[in-house]
Amino acid sequence: MNDADAIDFALLLLRCGVGAVMLAHGINHVRPNIDGTAAWFGSMGMKPPKLHAWLASITEIGAGLALVAGLLTPFAAAGVVGVMFVAWAINHRGNGFFIFRPGEGWEYVMTLGIVGLAIGAIGPGRWSLDHALDLDADLTGTSGLLIAAIGGIGGGAALIAGFWRPDPE
Repeated sequence: MNDADAIDFALLLLRCGVGAVMLAHGINHVRPNIDGTAAWFGSMGMKPPKLHAWLASITEIGAGLALVAGLLTPFAAAGVVGVMFVAWAINHRGNGFFIFRPGEGWEYVMTLGIVGLAIGAIGPGRWSLDHALDLDADLTGTSGLLIAAIGGIGGGAALIAGFWRPDPE
């Protein structure tokens, strides 16, 4: 295996690993019952809760599938970044760093968010649909990073500004 193949293999592993996590997370939100997820979202202040349960679930499933396939990779990475940014802001931020602390800290969402940004910038590698469709040259580097960062953080911030209405304590 040459260096280029090793890098492409590593990018495939990274995309598939993060994609599988996002896919499983999205499916877990839908099954066994989206209503439970909606109630949880509502308890955190997301209004209307069922809409946001579906939006988060569909984003996680879609981003997961797209990452595994290496299709429109920076947009899939933006989905990861956006979901993780919202999760950090409305659920994990006030619970400290470590995930094993009460309320679940933010180390997990931070890690996935940073990996999402990195995947957006680095791109999917040659073993991807983006490469097969000749999309990777236009969607890597600065443009990929900006798509992942602005799409993810900007989209997440807009969603929070528009729909997060936590109950006053």
